Amino acid sequence: MSIHVRNIRKQFGSFTALDDISLDFPTGELVALLGPSGCGKTTLLRIIAGLEQADSGQVLLDDEDASGTHVRERQVGFVFQHYALFRHMTVFDNVAFGMRMKPRRQRPPEARIREKVHALLNLVQLDWLADRFPSQLSGGQRQRIALARALAVEPRVLLLDEPFGALDAKVRKELRRWLRNLHDELHITSIFVTHDQEEALEVADSVVLMDHGRVEQIGTPEAVYDHPATPFVATFLGSVNLFHGRVEDGQLHLGEHALALGGASGDAGGNGKAVAFVRPHEFDLVPGWSIGDGLPATIVRVVSVGPSAQIELSRLDGERVEVTIARDTFHPLGLGEGDQVSLRPRRIRVFQDDTRAA
Repeated sequence: MSIHVRNIRKQFGSFTALDDISLDFPTGELVALLGPSGCGKTTLLRIIAGLEQADSGQVLLDDEDASGTHVRERQVGFVFQHYALFRHMTVFDNVAFGMRMKPRRQRPPEARIREKVHALLNLVQLDWLADRFPSQLSGGQRQRIALARALAVEPRVLLLDEPFGALDAKVRKELRRWLRNLHDELHITSIFVTHDQEEALEVADSVVLMDHGRVEQIGTPEAVYDHPATPFVATFLGSVNLFHGRVEDGQLHLGEHALALGGASGDAGGNGKAVAFVRPHEFDLVPGWSIGDGLPATIVRVVSVGPSAQIELSRLDGERVEVTIARDTFHPLGLGEGDQVSLRPRRIRVFQDDTRAA
């Protein structure tokens, strides 16, 4: 099923949760709604589900206007962050609940329900827990049972609201891979809400970046990470170093120093105030200060654990810069705390800066 939202607006008192949102969710894709708390992503998900009503706009399911359709008629499966399992029911009965609650004419025979429940529990690899109660399960197991229950009613759309937010980091990572594999098997149109950038980039086919009730950018994980459309996207996705300066004649001027912008991306097409972003792994370090060749800086701290060295540096103006370099590249340089180096960015993303003077 394809999902289209058109010109959705939603306010709570004077607070604008969604400001004229229009999006397309293609059939069979797994799409992440990503953004900080309060950006409107959960409100949008609830409007698509029918759990919340928009002030204006449309929700189209397979090109049919479902804006006034009751949640039960939308055939949507919903998975919440906190499982929402019935504590007094076994795992089996939790998964069977939706099918048993259907109107009599639509309700499958009990034998068919049992068959389907066991098939779903096998799908989520937990059939051996059918007779347990939720209190006897781990958090990861409860969330997989919640997903099986959502799938039991054969939804046309699967909506997940921070599905792994209540779990510890190790379990979250395991379930992310599991969800991606499950989606590849089922190909059900799915939308999941998250504020975890790593989760969105690892799991989703495409990512919708939201902030203050508006869409900042839509694209594949690779596209939004490598080619951020706005300063918000550049700062929200991954670690970045921020530089305020001026663009003049193809160079970014930072005080007395300048960086060439031959390979820069962004929207700063002309001269003027600019803000630039460089990710920690996009720097080269050159021992010593070289006039006109990079930014002079002093190494403040080095953490060399695992495959990468994390280096904290101080520019001449006192601003800090973070650099990540492979240990095999860093160690031969013979650099340590207190050493002077030149920072050469291999890639710069530059945007017009209306917030402060250079």
